[in-house]
Amino acid sequence: MTDSARSSDDLLVVDQVGHTYGTGPTAHRAIDGLSFSVRSGEFVSIVGPSGAGKTTLLRILAGLLAPTEGTVSLSGKVVDAVPEGMAMVFQDYSRSLLPWLTVGKNVQFPLRGDRRGKEERRALVQQSIDLVGLTGHEHKYPWQLSGGMQQRVAIARALAYRPSLLLMDEPFASVDAQTREGLEDLVLRVREQSDVTILFVTHDVDESVYLADRVLVLSKPPSRIVEDIPVPLPSPRDQIRTKELAEFVHLRGQVARLIHGAQPAVAADAAG
Repeated sequence: MTDSARSSDDLLVVDQVGHTYGTGPTAHRAIDGLSFSVRSGEFVSIVGPSGAGKTTLLRILAGLLAPTEGTVSLSGKVVDAVPEGMAMVFQDYSRSLLPWLTVGKNVQFPLRGDRRGKEERRALVQQSIDLVGLTGHEHKYPWQLSGGMQQRVAIARALAYRPSLLLMDEPFASVDAQTREGLEDLVLRVREQSDVTILFVTHDVDESVYLADRVLVLSKPPSRIVEDIPVPLPSPRDQIRTKELAEFVHLRGQVARLIHGAQPAVAADAAG
């Protein structure tokens, strides 16, 4: 990605990032030359076939794994450790929450040692709890809540940190379909009300299109970006009306075909 291709609004810049596990004949090339950017306030989904290196990419973005090649920058600073201004919501909410702490204490946990005053921290925690619809549940423990409510706690905890970028790693994969739809709509409301930038990894094609401003489709490993698809669906989005739109049906079909190995449109046209 050249400097001229970057925008002053870019919050996250991924530049020719690659990663290989191991060396020699047993080496596994997970991702290869990934380049993309995410603008401030944008919602970007990442999808790809199983084993496409989505988790490897997220670990690199979060500063938990050093790339073999290339760089990741957040707010203009190269990521070489867990960066300030980034939070992550994991798929397995049951393991990410601390069962011996109440909802309020779980949400407050990342603010321990924060320079803010006690009252300001308390206000941030309550605002985050209110935002995800858990008002009145502050003194319950995770094991007293449903799976969907537990994931709301995990989202509230991430939001309490007031991140500039929120990474979400297949966060709704472990809940039932109805709960999933409610959580999808919750994330859209959170995005609207908190103006947070979101990078959302999922294996669900409908979810990737329904939520995002753009969908990045990854290839089979070693992963490359097959296509960067804009999603010009109207807002606010609705689980029924939006998914009935001809444009939604077209986009989810396009993404599905790419995941299953179809050539991107530009490449197909060139081949013809």
